[in-house]
Amino acid sequence: MLNSPVQLGIIGLLIILLFGTRKLPELGAGLGKAISNFKRSYKEGTDIDVSSGESDSDQKR
Repeated sequence: MLNSPVQLGIIGLLIILLFGTRKLPELGAGLGKAISNFKRSYKEGTDIDVSSGESDSDQKR
């Protein structure tokens, strides 16, 4: 695990070198959305709606 501030600094520097400073806000926003979606789906349960949104009477036409 990360035990020292030096290790955190090196990892931060590598991230900046890989993605650049312009992409970091986009990466942070995307990561935040992914985490919130994961938490929301975890709280909602395992029921997944895979229907097309049409009712049975609409499909028979």
